[in-house]
Amino acid sequence: MRVSLIIPALNEADCLPSLLAEVPAGLIHQVMVVDNGSTDNTAEVARTAGALVIDEPRRGYGFACAAGTAVAEGDVLVFMDGDGSFAPGELPDLLAPLVRDEADLVLGSRMRDNPRRVAMPPHQRFGNLLFVRLLCYRYGLTLTDLGPYRAIRRELLLTLNMQEYTYGWPLEMIIKTARRRKLIVEVSVTYRPRFAGQSKVGGTLHGSILTAYRFFIVTLRYAL
Repeated sequence: MRVSLIIPALNEADCLPSLLAEVPAGLIHQVMVVDNGSTDNTAEVARTAGALVIDEPRRGYGFACAAGTAVAEGDVLVFMDGDGSFAPGELPDLLAPLVRDEADLVLGSRMRDNPRRVAMPPHQRFGNLLFVRLLCYRYGLTLTDLGPYRAIRRELLLTLNMQEYTYGWPLEMIIKTARRRKLIVEVSVTYRPRFAGQSKVGGTLHGSILTAYRFFIVTLRYAL
């Protein structure tokens, strides 16, 4: 099973060297960093670290993920943030249900084991829980998190016809996978403080409001 790791990155030059150094040797067929219009030297740093750099100047998390998907060669695509908050060393755990043919989409859950120990701002925690409960109610799922650290079969992702190009991309992926009655499995993952800089979602009020707004739009469009 070939695996492509897709890392959307916007001004993450200070985080990427350490993050990419943690990727387990020999496990990933293709490591890609999608430069989403950075104004720092994100692309140069990623290329120096050995990653394939994809340029996507249109700002938006979904645009970056779609750009990586378009050139990915793996049978399985893994999406991971570029700030160091998720551990590449846990990739084997994330991939295990796919290897065993027990899942089509695997979500790395920050909340599954010790939710009170997760260093997440209260407003971000509340929004995450709200949308998790909506999805569980609507589709009978047993999820605890909507985390962006995830692995999906490439063949499935290409059939989802993804349309959301902002922060709603991860939510759209879950909804459309559930509507197709594919297997969604959670595994516990570590959630660390970002290596440097400030979160573009939970770190600012503007980012949190924008993300919540896009989540509502995606929920209304697809889930309800």
